[in-house]
Amino acid sequence: MQSSNHRLRDLEQHHPLLSAGADVEAVSLAAGVIVGGPNAGHAGGARTLWFIQDSCGMVCAGITWFLVLYAEFVVNFVMLLPSKNFWYSLLNGATFNSLAVLALASHLRTMLSDPGAVPKGNATKEYMESLQLKPGEVIYKCPKCCSIKPERAHHCSICKRCIRKMDHHCPWVNNCVGEKNQRFFVLFTMYISLISAHALGLSGMHFFTCIKVQWNECSAFSPGASVLLLIFLCLEAILFLTFTAVMFGTQLHSICNDETRRLHVLQEIERLKNEKPTWERRMRWDGMRAVFGGSPSLLWCNPFTGLRLRRLLLLTYGRRGGAEFSV
Repeated sequence: MQSSNHRLRDLEQHHPLLSAGADVEAVSLAAGVIVGGPNAGHAGGARTLWFIQDSCGMVCAGITWFLVLYAEFVVNFVMLLPSKNFWYSLLNGATFNSLAVLALASHLRTMLSDPGAVPKGNATKEYMESLQLKPGEVIYKCPKCCSIKPERAHHCSICKRCIRKMDHHCPWVNNCVGEKNQRFFVLFTMYISLISAHALGLSGMHFFTCIKVQWNECSAFSPGASVLLLIFLCLEAILFLTFTAVMFGTQLHSICNDETRRLHVLQEIERLKNEKPTWERRMRWDGMRAVFGGSPSLLWCNPFTGLRLRRLLLLTYGRRGGAEFSV
């Protein structure tokens, strides 16, 4: 077996970032300065906001917001406000709008949170020596972002970073779903499925009510416009409910079984080779606590948990007053 020193010499020979003159970014990241993380920043000291500048992802995220806001418009202005039943409108309006706000907040937290990116370029000689590797001990390095890959980390070609416990890259949230933002993604799918089911129920009630009376009495819009708006809302709600409910169930199953989509493929390969797993599987509730944090409580359903206004302003506006984004 090769010693750790021998391994370092091999890596130095093939990768310039591992030379003694490693660049400033690699050294600073190796010291724990992670873009988008709790100690996010760069040489100037200005904080940065995690955001992926992917055109497809930004379009998909924009479509998501448009469809949610469209559902808000139809539910509020076509069905609830024209209703003569005050308490029916108040209770359903408060419920639907609250769920919509929670869904959009979860979407933002998923999109703007660091999914668990491994420091880029941390595979320096100094950092590897600080790990105090034993002779023959194997570590993995990503040749694309020149970073030391922790166990169960994978490289995302869109984010151009290695992500810890990467499940998949979702264009609808314009980000990877990984160790640090999986909770918000689960909440996003849950709240979208809830508002989709609620919108379907309200649409059915509205159709049933308007059949009994004149359409002009149950909506401020013309009968033709109301029907078209409701039909499109129902199609949208059915599509979103099907997709997000399945994704929500899949995510919960993966968390409870301590799996990711990519990990499942590796497990199948090991099973076919009759090899033992290289990681220890968590117990069911341990996986839930690891993702949502702490003991079971209503805070698990709160996408605003841990969000501080002052920190958000510092992340959004740098010292020069302009928004800064990291890719």
